[in-house]
Amino acid sequence: MKITLLGTGASAGVPMIGGADGSGDWGACDPHEPKNRRTRSSIVIESARGQRLLVDASPDLRNQIIDCRITGIDAVLFTHAHADHIAGIDDIRILNRIANRPLDAFATQRTLDEITRRFAYAFKPWQPPGFYRPVLVGAAAEAGSVVHAAGLDVRLFSQDHGKLETLGLRIGGFGYSTDVVSLDEAAFAALAGVETWVVDCFLRDEPHWTHAHLPRVLEWVARLRPRRTVLTHMGTSMDWAWMRAHLPPGVEAGFDGMVLEA
Repeated sequence: MKITLLGTGASAGVPMIGGADGSGDWGACDPHEPKNRRTRSSIVIESARGQRLLVDASPDLRNQIIDCRITGIDAVLFTHAHADHIAGIDDIRILNRIANRPLDAFATQRTLDEITRRFAYAFKPWQPPGFYRPVLVGAAAEAGSVVHAAGLDVRLFSQDHGKLETLGLRIGGFGYSTDVVSLDEAAFAALAGVETWVVDCFLRDEPHWTHAHLPRVLEWVARLRPRRTVLTHMGTSMDWAWMRAHLPPGVEAGFDGMVLEA
């Protein structure tokens, strides 16, 4: 199984819009380090047979797919309905053209309801030939279930993201936990024995009410003891060089385009 991190940034990306000269607000991140430039978080998971599951459709999806040389997608899973995870839905129409069919879209019923309200045209039945709009087929999938998507058996679990639930996922020895501030016992049970874990780490030092910060992530790592932990959804306090110098063994910063084998 191959996992490509399409984007590893928080909702505003790195750099954020702004900066003294308008070239971007980098915060503590060195603008001269390419790995500090982060688009919004999303991944692609490829099965041993070459089928691909897209997890979330960020506003940067088009460039991410091209930059990472992803040739096609077989299904989509949405972790939740925040804009930085669904605003790239329009670009799925080209993925429809490549597959020459509608794509299944897995999410909780609450997430599907929200996405359908905002992108109703994407969930209308396909009227062949061709794809002038994205065509998704909603497939409700709740935490605690296992869904079969793009040739993968995906175990879903609930995560606390402040005011709403997000879906974490587990496939074999791989786990993915974006947009999470706390994990309950069911989530820890779902992650037990995880070998490679990609996990939200928005801030370096300060707690946040919707996202994990580094001290909390390290507490989780001490409990789960994965072989490899890769940080994602990182904000402007998460400088690449600082992380290389200070993260403990087995914990590393992700970067856009990073490829993992699990």
